[in-house]
Amino acid sequence: MKLVYNAYLGPKGGFVNGERKCVVDFSVKQHLKSVYEALKLDYPKFHKMDVLSKLLILTEEMTQDFKPTDVGLDDNLSLIMANHSSSALTDQRFIESYTVQQNPSPSLFVYTLPNIALGELSIRRKWFGENSFFICEQFDAEFFIRQCRHAFLLGNRYTLCAWIEADVRGNEECFLFLVTDSDEEKLEELLIHILNTYRNE
Repeated sequence: MKLVYNAYLGPKGGFVNGERKCVVDFSVKQHLKSVYEALKLDYPKFHKMDVLSKLLILTEEMTQDFKPTDVGLDDNLSLIMANHSSSALTDQRFIESYTVQQNPSPSLFVYTLPNIALGELSIRRKWFGENSFFICEQFDAEFFIRQCRHAFLLGNRYTLCAWIEADVRGNEECFLFLVTDSDEEKLEELLIHILNTYRNE
């Protein structure tokens, strides 16, 4: 397997392949909207999405100049994503909508599953391949590699992977990476090193 590109959006900013694409002030309430404006997006549906979906859409948008051109991604791409807290942030907001406000919000209920973020990205890009969202204790590069191998055995040319987190404590980040079925050693160590670098760990 070979890493094609990687991107990160979190408190340290927005990056693609280690190069800063934007500065993000996560202490500001509309921080993701500021990234949307910096990237000059024109996608009104974005503003109705949950935080997981927004993080994924924005991070993937930063990679447009790095997409492979040798094959169409519509049905040659498998999406593999994971986080620790599932959709807990939206779950909490939905609970509050009916326990506190006495008005259950359908627009929040739609996002009470984490894999909805995958659906939002697939709709935006018109991707029709398989997708999976897993719940893990923490980022596990070996786990992603195992899932990539399985996707390649099923005939996929590429896997788009992401560790995407938005929890009730305010932790938000998306680490996105595209992998192709080609020989490259020590991909696990490379992914861990890249993510730790982005986090300054």
